[in-house]
Amino acid sequence: VQPVESGGGLVQPGGSLRLSCATSDIFVHAMAWYRQEAPGKQREWVGGIMVDNRTIYSDSVKGRFTISRDVTKNTIYLQMNNLKIEDTAVYYCTSRRAPGTAWQYWGQGTQVTVSS
Repeated sequence: VQPVESGGGLVQPGGSLRLSCATSDIFVHAMAWYRQEAPGKQREWVGGIMVDNRTIYSDSVKGRFTISRDVTKNTIYLQMNNLKIEDTAVYYCTSRRAPGTAWQYWGQGTQVTVSS
């Protein structure tokens, strides 16, 4: 049931990138994206999507990032537009089965580097 991320890479400032996260867990209530700038730094919440497709974003990405879901593929996406250098991080996908509980399952992460 561990999520699997893909789609990271190198992009110039102002560019776009789309990350994918696939899960085999059919009991998922919500999924979210976190990012970590460097090893040892705290993971930062980016945004999440609920089972009813409601989405929530952190202020730092609101208006630039969009989370969507493809139910047929058990996959969520993180569309990142107008990327900034400070968006550089390892992006992690996570899921949980019940509201208000800890995020249970984590992917291995995918590197996003924004640089000119």
